[in-house]
Amino acid sequence: MSPDAAAFALFAVAPQALGGVRLRARAGPARDAWLAALRDALPPSMPWLRLPAQLGDDALHGGLDLAATLAAGRPVRHTGVLARARAGVLVAAMAERMTVALAARLCGALDDDDGDASAARGLALVMLDEGIGADEAPPAALLDRVGLHVRLEVHASVPAVDGQALARSRARWRDVQVDDPLVEALVGAAQALGVESSRACWHALCATRIVAALDGRAHATAEDAALAVQVVLAPRATRLPPSDDEQQAPEPPPSDARASAQEHDERDALDDTALAERLVDAARAVLPAQLLALLQAGSARRVQGEAGRSGAAAFSRQRGRPVGAQRGEPRGGARLALIDTLRCAAPWQRMRRAEMNVMPGRVIVQRDDLRVQRHVQRRGTTTIFAIDASGSQAMHRLGEAKGAVELLLADCYARRDRVAVIGFRGDAASLLLAPTRSLVRAKRQLAGLPGGGGTPLARGIDAARVLADSVARGGSTPLVVVLTDGRANINRRGEPGRAEAAADALAAARALAAGGVAALLIDTSAQPAPPAQALAAAMQARYLPLPHAGARAVSVAVRRERGSAGPGSGRA
Repeated sequence: MSPDAAAFALFAVAPQALGGVRLRARAGPARDAWLAALRDALPPSMPWLRLPAQLGDDALHGGLDLAATLAAGRPVRHTGVLARARAGVLVAAMAERMTVALAARLCGALDDDDGDASAARGLALVMLDEGIGADEAPPAALLDRVGLHVRLEVHASVPAVDGQALARSRARWRDVQVDDPLVEALVGAAQALGVESSRACWHALCATRIVAALDGRAHATAEDAALAVQVVLAPRATRLPPSDDEQQAPEPPPSDARASAQEHDERDALDDTALAERLVDAARAVLPAQLLALLQAGSARRVQGEAGRSGAAAFSRQRGRPVGAQRGEPRGGARLALIDTLRCAAPWQRMRRAEMNVMPGRVIVQRDDLRVQRHVQRRGTTTIFAIDASGSQAMHRLGEAKGAVELLLADCYARRDRVAVIGFRGDAASLLLAPTRSLVRAKRQLAGLPGGGGTPLARGIDAARVLADSVARGGSTPLVVVLTDGRANINRRGEPGRAEAAADALAAARALAAGGVAALLIDTSAQPAPPAQALAAAMQARYLPLPHAGARAVSVAVRRERGSAGPGSGRA
């Protein structure tokens, strides 16, 4: 049985025990056929619901039925999607775009198993992942709770399964015995593959039992565990130990010795280390050659965070995407949330009508019932370059900064981002390019910028802080990028003196950090220098030594930093 067919059968037997399946595939006939076959393979009585794209907490968890409550004059509640999907399957489309808030609610529903994760009382999730790049993935918390990961090709066929075998396995897979050495080997294989989640080990154990039950065995074998590793652990692998004898194919045992060898594997159990290595070899057999090379080199990395975000989220009463309501009056531009207001007033109608002697049919709304709409708006990012334009390297730094600004502005319009440039040299700092999205304006303003002179580093950082405060007040998220070697020689008063200039620079850096501004310090020294490292630590900035900082390297570093969550996201 292939790993994809095994994943299909495992989910059909015990979807709740395995948490669910992540189906990475583009929308099309192949995916529709796979889902239809999966639905047919499940028991007819098992709920199968689709999660709407736009869903509020009331629809998700259940709440007050407004129309029924107003008609009855008493609270009447309706059942939410999660309750209706209890002991069933919930299908979530476009899971790669799922919000963190919705993912947290689904995680709570998946964890609500009454302390028995193998029971069929919980929820199983089918995540339809249409992402293309490695950075397009469902939230990590949900991926951890889903045991099966399937990548469906465009022309993939639907796996063939035996319905009677599935029904028999549902009744007996929990009774399958797994020896302790085999359990330890599963855990050892997970560690060798870099799978750190304990849930993954539990899913692999459940899958081992189900595979044995599908084959009609009451005792799990090493072959059952190997298939479970291929289905559950291999898709999550982040590393792989090198094998000295990968190129040497093992000699198959003689045909008359196969039975005794299998009996030795199953009853006496191999040495724990050897058995774990055997399971790792099973995972290695199903990994693509390119991914296998990356894992063996230790260079595979999971994408974390939310790279590519245009800025932090801000709550508003007027603009942005609606995210619920809060108590308040519709003043100062706030909009009345009519449905939420009526929902708060509905349970009290019978009492209010009796007190006020009002005829039935009228809705009495009081001040405490009023609710106003809340919105969340994604703010743009303004990247502020503070460039050391002093000394002999001034032309080099300014040239690379110009190139980086042009590269960043090329994709700023769709992201609602802006770029600004501050240069400091001699005894002053000046705004060379005001925040802009215009590439034409940037090229015109940056042409022929002057360079040379002393290094008033404190004044440069102060100017960046003042501009960042102005940007934040305007509704954008500032990111300060300082290009310098950290060797200040002009103090805040514009006078020479290295000791006082260095102290002023550190004080300015600490003031920037106190303002909560995210920062990136690019060290342009020939060698990573302690002054620049100390400066990065003071401003709680990510320190990046780039002695030969090209325009593309700078732009890539800034793009990565723009997705950070705030100040101090990476310290020196």
